[in-house]
Parts: sequence; C-alpha cells; structure tokens
Amino acid sequence: MKREIILETKKIKKSFLIGKNREIAVLEGIDLKIFSGEFVSILGQSGAGKSTLLRIIAGLVEPSDGEVLYKGIPLKKADAKIAVVFQSFALFPWFTVLENVKVGLVELGLNEEQMNERAIRAIDLVGLDGFEDAYPRELSGGMRQRVGIARALAVEPELLLMDEPFSALDVLTADNLRGDIIDLWKDGKLPVKAIILVTHNIEEAVSMSSRAIILSHNPGKIKAEIPIELPYPRDRNSRDFKFLLDKIYTALIKSPEEIPFLLAAGRYQFLPHAKVGAIAGLIELVHDKGGIVDIYALSSELSMEVDDIFPLIEAAVILDFGEIREGDFLLTEKGKKWAEADTLEKKEIFKEVALQNVQLIKQIMQVLSTISKHRVSEEFFIDILKNHFTPEESWNQLETAIDWGRYAELFAYDYDAGELYLEAPETIDM
Repeated sequence: MKREIILETKKIKKSFLIGKNREIAVLEGIDLKIFSGEFVSILGQSGAGKSTLLRIIAGLVEPSDGEVLYKGIPLKKADAKIAVVFQSFALFPWFTVLENVKVGLVELGLNEEQMNERAIRAIDLVGLDGFEDAYPRELSGGMRQRVGIARALAVEPELLLMDEPFSALDVLTADNLRGDIIDLWKDGKLPVKAIILVTHNIEEAVSMSSRAIILSHNPGKIKAEIPIELPYPRDRNSRDFKFLLDKIYTALIKSPEEIPFLLAAGRYQFLPHAKVGAIAGLIELVHDKGGIVDIYALSSELSMEVDDIFPLIEAAVILDFGEIREGDFLLTEKGKKWAEADTLEKKEIFKEVALQNVQLIKQIMQVLSTISKHRVSEEFFIDILKNHFTPEESWNQLETAIDWGRYAELFAYDYDAGELYLEAPETIDM
C-alpha cells in the first residue's frame, strides 16, 4: 500500500549574507519526505540548522533555494494544517489557559462557540481539564508546555512540528510529558497525521520516533536516516534500544576518514568548541576505564547531553587521541600516551598533533612565522574565518584555536591588544 506523502523538501538551501558579498550556507541540499503515520526526529550537533529547517518546513522562514511541498503543493507561507510547538512556552501571561489555546484559532474563521469547543477538547486531550481559567503564572513548566501543545492541536493540524519542546523542563516532568504524547500518538488520539521533532536528546528520539534524520553541520546536510522499528512502550534497557542509541551516536560524529575528504573538497575544518582541560578530562577518564567506553553509557554517567559530550569526542578524534567505532569511543595509542604523560610531555604531544591535524593552528603558525614582528591582530584571522563561518562562529573558532595553541605553547595571546604572537620564534620548526 502506497503511503501518503504529507510533506516533502526538495534541494532546500538556506544561506545568510555576511557583509556585502559573503554568503554562509546553514542548510544545503535537504531532500526529505514525511509520510502519513510517521513520527520523525531530526538530530544534529549545535549549528546543524535543525531549528532553521523546522521553520522552513513550517513556512515561517523562506529557503534561499529549493522548495517545500505540502501534500504535493508548493508551500509559500505558514499553513494552518502545519502547527508548531516551540521550546519556549510563548504564552500570553494576561490570558487564561483557555484564551491562550484559542489564540491559534482566531484566523480560522470560527465563531466563539466553535473556538471554545475546539480549545476545550485540546485542553482535555493534554490533561489540563480543570485549569481552563488558570493563568500561566499559576502553572508549572510542564503544564505551561502542555498549554503550548494544546494550542497547536486545537487547529487540528495534519502535521505537528515540535522544536525541542521538552528541553526547558526538568527530567521527570519532561519524561512524563513525552510518555503522554506517545500514548496519545500510538492510540490515535492526536488529530495529526505525522509529527516532526527537533531534539538534541538521542534517547528521546529513540524513545518516541519511527525514524531519525541525522544532520551534519557547517552546513547542515542529511548525513543519515535511521529507521526505529521498536514496539511501544520502548524498553530503554533492551539490547535493540541500546543498539539504536549507539548507531545514532556514531552517525552524529564525523569519522576520522571524513576530515581529510572535507578538507580536500575545499571545506574549512570546523573545530568543536572544546577546552583542552575538558578534552584531557575525557581522555583520562576513558583511559581509567580501560581505553574504551560506550558513548551512551558515558554520557548517562556524566549526565551530559549531546551538545556537551560530542565536542569533546570530536576534538579527541581530530587530535588523533581517539576514534569512534560502533557507538564506542576508543583511545588511540597517541591518546593512551597523552593520558599517561606528565605535564610537560602532554604539551609536547599536543603540540605535535595540533600542528599535524588542525588547519587553523597551522595557518596561524604560518602567518606568525612569516611576519617579521611575529605578531598579528586577531581581526586578521577573523576576516579569514568569516569566509567560511558566521561572525559569531568565527570568534568561536578562533577562541578554540587560541586555547589549544596557548596550551601547546605554540603561540601566545595578548588579550588587551587582541593580538596573537610568537614568544620564541627561533624555536618553532614548521
């Protein structure tokens, strides 16, 4: 039986102009089909463009290229049949629960009785009956998010989009709300044909969805699509559940083989935002555990989310201290040597791997070694980076390189003058 395509994106690209002539791509070549009966999760590290893609799908942001088709028809603006639940509760504090839910119905041309009927039905559906006359200040965070979900459901959409709707909630409240949504979904009580969830929580994706879309970053592209064919309710301790967690963790992190390929293709190397001290802590922890850890188990043990632990792991891979294999993080011989070294040896090892593997650090050293005074303004490097990243990300990239370069004693940084410089240029061997 042929499944109905609710929404399709074709070659979606989203770019932003930086200055007069510079263009930075946030999303590129996104081809995606959402079928009736699907619960799809979109995952990716920070900067992958997950929320931008969701807003394009909702008709709230116009793509730079490509098109969005809703049931085969080009989507030119927001449609009432596509509803969005945002991370922030976005409630009007001077409105009651009922009035907040009715806000989304005003443009549908319904009379007051019809709006009340729809709103009350949605409020009951999310478990807030009895709170119709309450104001947002009287509600907990979980209850306020239920109001946001009720407002989206009241318009009776065919496609429900959720942008990290549980991330602002405490762990127990978020878990309870996830469970309620899944119960409503699998029992056919939600007035929707498909759901798209943007999340950075891998366990959340495996617990709730039927397919996971993995985005790479800089720019965001579809890196992998992973079917999740587990029956509800899902056992988080089962072997199949943990296998899918490992599969998604592995897909989210660039493999070492990708890095030289991206550089050869003219892509500027993206440095994860990871301080040397945090990288060292990770390497030493893994070394103490025998040199290999399950990434999911490690993140759970450390209570770290994807955006916290992945930069450390990706940095370790770039520096040749570790590698990813089937959901596990393993130390390389270089990583083991670094973990066992004393302070001075650590710096020498780091200097060696940074000069070998980090494009920006090599570039900084080449410039500083060439200029007679061996001193250059940070703005010089920011201008180079702005050809490849947004202004904010350019500063993040340079800050990471400065942290790594200073630790390795490759160069120093004058904060007051905003300059990078060589302390002992005669000792540098490029």
